[in-house]
Amino acid sequence: VQLQASGGGWVQAGGSLTLSCAVSGRTVSISDMAWFRQAPGKEREFVAGVRRSGGTYYADSVKGRFTISRDNAKNTVDLQMISLKPEDTAVYYCALDITASGGNKYYARAYEYWGQGTLVTVSS
Repeated sequence: VQLQASGGGWVQAGGSLTLSCAVSGRTVSISDMAWFRQAPGKEREFVAGVRRSGGTYYADSVKGRFTISRDNAKNTVDLQMISLKPEDTAVYYCALDITASGGNKYYARAYEYWGQGTLVTVSS
């Protein structure tokens, strides 16, 4: 299973970006997937998740601004980000849980496969 994250870049505060995670070796529609992020000097933190059922859930810090979605035809999971803030600056990682056991998985250890990360920089 391989995950390839893309779409990061530099944006001014208030701007938007869409990240994409292309998955090979596993069908996203039968997996639980998520986006995490890690800012310099901080631990990796949960951002958004989509369950095998299609249900989504978010960290409080991004609710109303970020949207996670799954494209079964392309086998990708996207993260649309609007109203970006400087505190959103981080390396963003997509993750896949092959067990697809459902529920809300906020911890990195719940995911077996990870993409390489894509950097998002939000300037004030």
